[in-house]
Amino acid sequence: MGIIDTIQIPDDLKRLPLSQLPAVATDLRRFLLETLNETGGHLAAGLGVVELTLALHYVFDPLVDRLIWDVGHQSAPHKILTARRSKLKTVRQKEGLSPFPRREESPYDAFGVGHSSTSISAALGMTLAKQARKEAGRAIAIIGDGAMTAGMAFEALNHAGDLKADLLVILNDNEMSISGNVGALSNYFARILSSKLYMTMRQESKRALDLIPSIRELAKKTEAHLKGMVVPGALFEEMGFNYLGPIDGHDTKALVKTLENIKANPGGPRLLHVITQKGKGYPPAQANPIQYHSVAKGFYQAASSFAKPSYSDIFGDWLCEMAAIEPQLVAITPAMREGSKLVRFAENFPDRYFDVGIAEQHSVTLAAGLACEKMRPVVAIYSTFLQRAYDQLIHDVAIQNLPVLFAIDRAGLVSDGPTHSGNFDLSYLRCIPNMIVMTPCNSQELRDMLYTGFKALAPVAIRYPKASCTPVLGSWQQLPIGKAQLIKKGQKIALLSFGTLLATAQIVADKLNATLVNMRFVKPLDEALIKTIANQHPWLVTLEENVIAGGAGEGVNAFLLAQGRQNSVINLGLPDHFVEQGTPDEMLKSCGLDAASIIQTIEKRMQSHFSGAPKAKAH
Repeated sequence: MGIIDTIQIPDDLKRLPLSQLPAVATDLRRFLLETLNETGGHLAAGLGVVELTLALHYVFDPLVDRLIWDVGHQSAPHKILTARRSKLKTVRQKEGLSPFPRREESPYDAFGVGHSSTSISAALGMTLAKQARKEAGRAIAIIGDGAMTAGMAFEALNHAGDLKADLLVILNDNEMSISGNVGALSNYFARILSSKLYMTMRQESKRALDLIPSIRELAKKTEAHLKGMVVPGALFEEMGFNYLGPIDGHDTKALVKTLENIKANPGGPRLLHVITQKGKGYPPAQANPIQYHSVAKGFYQAASSFAKPSYSDIFGDWLCEMAAIEPQLVAITPAMREGSKLVRFAENFPDRYFDVGIAEQHSVTLAAGLACEKMRPVVAIYSTFLQRAYDQLIHDVAIQNLPVLFAIDRAGLVSDGPTHSGNFDLSYLRCIPNMIVMTPCNSQELRDMLYTGFKALAPVAIRYPKASCTPVLGSWQQLPIGKAQLIKKGQKIALLSFGTLLATAQIVADKLNATLVNMRFVKPLDEALIKTIANQHPWLVTLEENVIAGGAGEGVNAFLLAQGRQNSVINLGLPDHFVEQGTPDEMLKSCGLDAASIIQTIEKRMQSHFSGAPKAKAH
């Protein structure tokens, strides 16, 4: 047994002497590496915050003091220390632990997360609630330097500073950009700035100087200047925060002492700047933290050189090929260079590559500005992240009918669960005027659609999943806008498939002797083909990996109703609830989107119809 085996809840940790925490950190890292090697999951971020997590749980009571982990990639050590160590091996599995903090999972998870830059707003709301009820405890937001690039974080900082709320924000800086300030002197400085003596002198001086405005302003500028000489905190001070740090995030003793000072001396909003190393304790992750941000099962072993490419790889290759012949093409991503496979583009076309950080709203309006000046922007963005820029998509791109191409990755279900599954894009895109929306069924069709979308002088969205696919060589073709592809002719039943569920639809069509159509376009629909199919088939079945509500199937329904058609229609897609994590096959089966379930649903509906029961219009 290691020392970590004696810790089930934070109270067990508090019983240990401070001198033993480094040994706990070593044991915790070992456990994290061994477990994620069996399961896969987010690795590097968790390794980087082991000491910080231990210090927070050692000083504060997470059942009274709310710990809000921004994004949640770094929350595995927190889960290990809060009665979930034995369950960590179930992460990302059906009915297992979520990869992110989740309120339903544990009372120690104060706020559910998955997307970045929400922690300060949530912590401020909790702080205000505690103040209103005069409850003990405080809220603590732990936010990374990457998440601090989002405007939402600064909106929250500005509000908190104005309210003078007793809020603690911990900035976890793992970029090492100011590593020269980390060491004995800066740790000492952070302890001094958080001490009762300093806080008392600061407050008393302010009260005295309020009587002499000119001297007060001079003193304020002098303090900011002196602190700015040794700490990079002037910005936060101007926003109303007392800046503390930077402090070595792997020095457990310094962390504990500073946090104890902060806990003992309430005093308005404070920001503690902590320097950490992402991937700490595992040399490959330290050397390449981006590659080890999230790992697959068995990451200790070398990856196979024969692994299939992903749809993201297909996009990345196309982008480089297209940029070589189209000098007006520019690529934009909100901090997803590796995930969206833009590394090669960034290296080959650095002047035409823009990583805007975690700023989805800015990425879309930046693209609109570029398009206004005859450039051809391609925005590489995940489906769930585009949700954060919905107003910009409508107001800045669609209303002006600007030729911006959106390459929407991670569409449909993903194993990280509800926060990252792209289940709604067809619904929220289909209702926007001027948009062209495409859903490729395979890797070659993705290339064709990217080319088609690039050539279209309109806003275009192409959504594709996080999945492997067949390698593609050769060129591409421009598809006629709004034209579907008839795959197979059958009788009575017509399957209208949108996207990569076409392979499943093929199995169903063969079994039921049904007509099969690869719809390709969600908007505009191939209304002529739908009308022809409806004339020839009493039963139509739509199939999509998107919620049924507002999705492609409902677009087909609306067209048929407008035509006065009386066909029986079954809409198959994702249900009206958030789909829990699991493997892709498990999630699809739970939604009735595997071949056997689809066949069963169709046969059951048809039997119900012919037995005289009312016609079911949607599933």
